[in-house]
Amino acid sequence: MFRFILPLIVLVGASAALSADSKEYRAREAARDQVELDKQLTGLVPGKPQSCIDTFRYRDSTRVGDKILYKNGRNDVMVNDTGGGCFGLRRGDAIITKTFGSQFCRGDIVRTADLVTSMPSGSCSFGDFVPYRKP
Repeated sequence: MFRFILPLIVLVGASAALSADSKEYRAREAARDQVELDKQLTGLVPGKPQSCIDTFRYRDSTRVGDKILYKNGRNDVMVNDTGGGCFGLRRGDAIITKTFGSQFCRGDIVRTADLVTSMPSGSCSFGDFVPYRKP
């Protein structure tokens, strides 16, 4: 009987320790992402969220955690929180979007793929686009 109970106790203890480490890791990642986001948006003021943006206007993109920043110069940035699911964003994988027309809109599907193998690494959808502009 003890042969089965002791390994079970060890396994439960180890998984609890890993869970605590995982929570600490996620908290550190979130703090690091927030610092990077603050750095990217320094001097800019948020505006009213929009459901769509023109793709031709915002050609440069940057990833910060689960957010995608679309830039039109330094003083015009649109921030989109994908809400998670695009695990490849954090790794720097390629962003793949399928648009119908000339806009990215809330609800459009975003996929990520590994740059070397082209293997899919995640998918999510756009949320609202929050404009950040120089006052």
